[in-house]
Amino acid sequence: MESVDQSESASVIVVAAGQGLRLGADQPKQYLPLAGCPVLGWTLKAFAAAAGIGRVVAVVPPGDRDYCRSEILEPLGLTERVALVAGGRERQDSVFNGLAALAPVPAVVLIHDGVRPLVTGGIIAAVLRGAREWGACIAALPVPDTIKRVAPEGCIRETLPRDGLWQAQTPQGFRFALIWQAHQEARRQEFRGTDDAQLVERLGHAVRVVPGSPGNVKITHPADLALAAALLRSVSI
Repeated sequence: MESVDQSESASVIVVAAGQGLRLGADQPKQYLPLAGCPVLGWTLKAFAAAAGIGRVVAVVPPGDRDYCRSEILEPLGLTERVALVAGGRERQDSVFNGLAALAPVPAVVLIHDGVRPLVTGGIIAAVLRGAREWGACIAALPVPDTIKRVAPEGCIRETLPRDGLWQAQTPQGFRFALIWQAHQEARRQEFRGTDDAQLVERLGHAVRVVPGSPGNVKITHPADLALAAALLRSVSI
């Protein structure tokens, strides 16, 4: 790898290379309008304005960089603030591409879903502090509901105790050397994880949790977009 950036600023990789097929829209969900701005635009604005964040890298579909530059970065005045990197076949590949594009490498990097547009400065700061102190830290929420394990035919197999169960969110923050090692090892073993924290867990490194927020919604279904719009309206009132 390249030399290490010893400054206090961290880098962030905003992952927005998916096609958003589950939403049923005619364009990827990261580009859908939300209160007058694309979903991805809200996400990038949050990190561009956050304290302690240096470089912002947005990983987008390989053919969409010109579109993102002209339709999102330029209107928001973020052309100089955000670098665009081509994504890979799956999310894990896209994160790897984002990590590989950081030179010199930062001491700490945050990784965030591009379709979590309402992330707050407080959550960003908490994960950033945790990553610096512990090496690996994610935002998460305790699971409030009873969790059932269900068989393919729709029958309940068991009820899981919810004590100690947390729902992972992003951002997830890591010392760069640690997350780079985790991704390299996953690629070597052809392992696919559900999030970046899982790749670090496989190395035997503890990952700490800090409180996220119910408002840090991930846009997956149409109801999520409506909820995000309602939350934005409530803030502006």
